[in-house]
Amino acid sequence: MTHRLPRVLPVLLAAVFLLAAGVAPAQAAGYRYWSFWDREGGKWTYATQGPSTARPADGDVQGFRFAVSQDSQDAAQPRGTAGFAAICSGTEARGGDKRVALVLDFGVAADAPSGESPPAPRTACARVPSDATTAEALAAVAKPLRYNTDALLCAISGYPRKGCGEQVAADGGDRADRGQRDNENKDKGAGSSAAAKDNDGGGPSVGLLAGGAVVVVLAGAAVWQARRRRNA
Repeated sequence: MTHRLPRVLPVLLAAVFLLAAGVAPAQAAGYRYWSFWDREGGKWTYATQGPSTARPADGDVQGFRFAVSQDSQDAAQPRGTAGFAAICSGTEARGGDKRVALVLDFGVAADAPSGESPPAPRTACARVPSDATTAEALAAVAKPLRYNTDALLCAISGYPRKGCGEQVAADGGDRADRGQRDNENKDKGAGSSAAAKDNDGGGPSVGLLAGGAVVVVLAGAAVWQARRRRNA
């Protein structure tokens, strides 16, 4: 049977190329949401607490950015370089209170929900009681705020009008109706399972990779047998 192996070599190699073309990873979906940031010096860092539990000190600078991102690693940072002195220059200190500088970046049109346009970025200086949370500082200068039933921040100054952390497909379209997203967020377990399925679907399956490996091995065997036959 060894004399037949060279004949099947082109077929095996074609299968290898077809498998390689079929395992290209798909672009992962992201989520449209308000991210929360702390600024230390001139550098933004993704906040390790939520605004409802974080308690900034007097003189702190914090930021919010509305955008579509997969996770904290690729989240868009608030734009602008104004520091505490510039943002809170017109707000006098007062005993028993603290001043918190806030950078509010409503994002770009490409990340906006359908039918909405983002307001221009702005800054605000919140003067609040010394034990106030970031959420309380935000409420003092950027109402109306909107939260969902899981206390996730959905809107700042009324933007966006609808939706809350909805998943966005790779082509920019929403995976679920934005008007129903608040109710869907009640079942976080189901949301996590759906996200896991999406991530699994973004790459090649184990069976496909195993099949590709078998074809490669067979192709290598065919080449070896052909060389052995010629040298015999």
